[in-house]
Amino acid sequence: MAIAAAASSSSTMSHEEISSSNNTHNKNDDDNNNCSDDQHEHDVVMPGFRFHPTEEELVEFYLRRKVEGKRFNVELITFLDLYRYDPWELPALAAIGEKEWFFYVPRDRKYRNGDRPNRVTTSGYWKATGADRMIRTEDFRSIGLKKTLVFYSGKAPKGIRTSWIMNEYRLPHHETERYQKTEISLCRVYKRAGVEDHPSLPRSLPSRASSSSSSTSAIVSSTKWVLKLAMWVIFSVWMVVIFLYPSSFASHLFSEWFGASGQTLFGITGAIFLTFSAPLLAIAILAAVYLIISRDDQPYERKKKKKNGKEKPRWRLWTLPVLVEGPLEVVTAAELVGILVVLGYVFWAIYSYTLRMLATDFSRNLTFLQISCEVLEVMGLRLGSMGLFCLGFLFLPISRGSVLLRLIDIPFEHATRYHVWLGHLTMLIFTLHGLAFVIQWLIQGRCIEQLLEWKDIGIANLPGVISLLAGLLMWITSLPKLRTINFELFFYTHQLYIVFVLFLALHVGDFVFSIAAGGIFIFMLDRFLRFIQSRRTVDVISAKALPCGTVELIISKPRSLRYNALSFIFLQVRELSLLQWHPFSVSSSPLEGEDRLAILIKVLGKWTEKLRGKILNDKAKEISSDKHQSVMTVSVEGPYGHESPYHLMYENLILVAGGIGISPFLAILSDILHRIRDGKPCLPKKILVVWAIKNSSELPLLSTLNVDSICPFFADKLNIDISIYVTRQSQPPPEGEIQPSKVTSICPLSKGCNMSVLVGTGDNVWSGLYVISSTVGLVILVSLMDFYYINPFNIKKWWYKGLLFFLCMVASVVLFGGLVVCLWSLWEEHISSKRTTHHNVNDIEKVGEDIPKDTLAQKDLNPKAFANSTTIEYGTRPNFDEIVESVAENWGKVDIGVLICGPSTLQSSVAKAIRSHNMVRRRAHHPIFHFHSHSFDL
Repeated sequence: MAIAAAASSSSTMSHEEISSSNNTHNKNDDDNNNCSDDQHEHDVVMPGFRFHPTEEELVEFYLRRKVEGKRFNVELITFLDLYRYDPWELPALAAIGEKEWFFYVPRDRKYRNGDRPNRVTTSGYWKATGADRMIRTEDFRSIGLKKTLVFYSGKAPKGIRTSWIMNEYRLPHHETERYQKTEISLCRVYKRAGVEDHPSLPRSLPSRASSSSSSTSAIVSSTKWVLKLAMWVIFSVWMVVIFLYPSSFASHLFSEWFGASGQTLFGITGAIFLTFSAPLLAIAILAAVYLIISRDDQPYERKKKKKNGKEKPRWRLWTLPVLVEGPLEVVTAAELVGILVVLGYVFWAIYSYTLRMLATDFSRNLTFLQISCEVLEVMGLRLGSMGLFCLGFLFLPISRGSVLLRLIDIPFEHATRYHVWLGHLTMLIFTLHGLAFVIQWLIQGRCIEQLLEWKDIGIANLPGVISLLAGLLMWITSLPKLRTINFELFFYTHQLYIVFVLFLALHVGDFVFSIAAGGIFIFMLDRFLRFIQSRRTVDVISAKALPCGTVELIISKPRSLRYNALSFIFLQVRELSLLQWHPFSVSSSPLEGEDRLAILIKVLGKWTEKLRGKILNDKAKEISSDKHQSVMTVSVEGPYGHESPYHLMYENLILVAGGIGISPFLAILSDILHRIRDGKPCLPKKILVVWAIKNSSELPLLSTLNVDSICPFFADKLNIDISIYVTRQSQPPPEGEIQPSKVTSICPLSKGCNMSVLVGTGDNVWSGLYVISSTVGLVILVSLMDFYYINPFNIKKWWYKGLLFFLCMVASVVLFGGLVVCLWSLWEEHISSKRTTHHNVNDIEKVGEDIPKDTLAQKDLNPKAFANSTTIEYGTRPNFDEIVESVAENWGKVDIGVLICGPSTLQSSVAKAIRSHNMVRRRAHHPIFHFHSHSFDL
């Protein structure tokens, strides 16, 4: 190896000297394998030296040692997936170099199990020139291959040739197989001198950000601050109005306000809608704009406060478990505050209404029964008003892709808990509301007559009865025990929400219904988008029945559909059921493949058993008949999940999984490894995985993460320890009883259909336009209806006006929102058609050809994955108090993110240990643990 000095006199070091030096250091490294990674952070290239290796040195010394897994005392070559970057971005990512830059590059396959390389970048593609050239030593011994590539900007075959050149060096294929490592190449990138690139390409290498970009960033930051302030002001005023509404003083003001608005175009309905629903829609519009501006933000790159050069742990209300046992299961401090606020409103409203009722001067001529009827009527009306306010919030948590949930970064699987809590409270209030009137009518002796009454002017009782019965049926079937016994009954009865909302509008009329219309309208927006997305039939690229009673599906998705490693999808398999939808966590990283998404499904019930049986039957038919082609038709809703990948916000992570709960953590580990490989921002440095399983047959699940093919050299930057607890086996099975792993895999017939991008968590611009256009459409339709129909024809029927208002809400979503959805779909088709130049959809059909079926089990279920960092204990359960204490002593004063995915008992055990440690931190240097639940049982 030659290293030339930059000073006036040159200095060189021979290949043998450097090799001997590195061999000595490598020996010392082998003797100190447990040294911390911090020792390697101070490795720097000696100042004044340049790196000019020969081709033989690149292949025989640097590439071969890297493939063999040997470490260098000084890392001169960066490990990077350079095909994810344009060539003019590479100099800034190299460890050394002025005119030429070197990288270790993993082989990026076009398909998950294929051999076809993918050399497409954001702005163009690398094209090989000529045949591969053999690299030989002085004694003519073949040691490697060299391929020369030229970068073309644009799309093939009309790309524009540039001056960027790359030499790709790799070992012979039989040698990489001998080392049992993933194929790695060493690439040298440089610019050809004297060649001018197209004017549209960057003429100079990246440098500091220009002043214009800084000013743009300042404008964006200021705009975001203004939007945040506006949303907080609107929300605060809105909450104050709702809390003051039950008081006598506020009631008098509202009566005057509503009375004055009676002569306007919108009347009392417009005043009530403006007071109680419009603030929510205004926040939604501002949230849509905020998300559009923030779409390039990366929260995990934010700077953290440091003290004495170290990170200072910080308390966070939303990650601090407070209640860990009871009917609400694990409740964080922030959630407890929200619960207290809601309960505070309920008790305050009851107290205010009671005072107002006691202040009422009932006539002395009334009998006790008559006074009781008056009191029951007043109580029923007040309870109905409270129920409507709760109903206005009830639909927000189940709006899966809602801009409001994305704004506050609450994923749908967390928000469903709030929907359950609010649902119990709302139905309790509405039930008491109905009982108050029923008792009154029974006292008066006209119960049946009143229940069947349908007034034109005033409250229509019969629609209210129908609405309440639908609500009660949904409430009863959602109770935990009944829901566990018969989930399908719960699912089907919950579709009665349409009856519940529609007849509620008929029951109270337009102006009372407008109290809760804002939250219902937000849900309609999400439901319509889900309906459109689920109409598409999606390709299943491959379906595997793993030997551990688990099914893996790989689904085709468009490249523009974004998600993170904490996402999940709702899946329907039409060959099994046309009505059933089931949620599953994503088990693949978004960096693993731009055109696919993987999920793991544990066989636990009838539906999953049918799915596994279909795969096995189709495989048997393929074996018996060459003409048989498997068919699997699925529909997908999602992906949904956290707006920001919070697993990337901690340098220290503990991942606690129970059984199939390991699925999202496989996606997290894959995501982190891909980021390390590609040189992307990635905070995690230490990860502890605690996995509790019933039997050792589930162990192969962990091996579905092929570390060697992602980032075989992650140990230099990431420390991963895995503790596995096999709870129902006292000892490992004898080696003679271990059966070889066998994977049953099929590749169903492809129709070239990806998942639809029409999802609320998709493109921020289009989803924002969808919300804005639908809201504006609602205002336009209501205005036209009032101006041309209701006011001119003097429409007075309450139930009829309630029906018209409800239809305006539906029509605004379908017509105005549907127009944006159509344009969105056309735009995505246009973008996809451009991408198919290099990634033709029909290529999906060739995936089966790229899968070596005879070695699929060995590839997917590699028992050596994480072997050096994994401990397995049999016949015991994890003691989380001991685990937390051990981590606290060894990891020091840092923030530690604890992610749990498993049953409620597991979550409670972990939360209890975290709460005990955080509340009583024994030493100042102990860490703060942050609780994050990733539920997979919705």
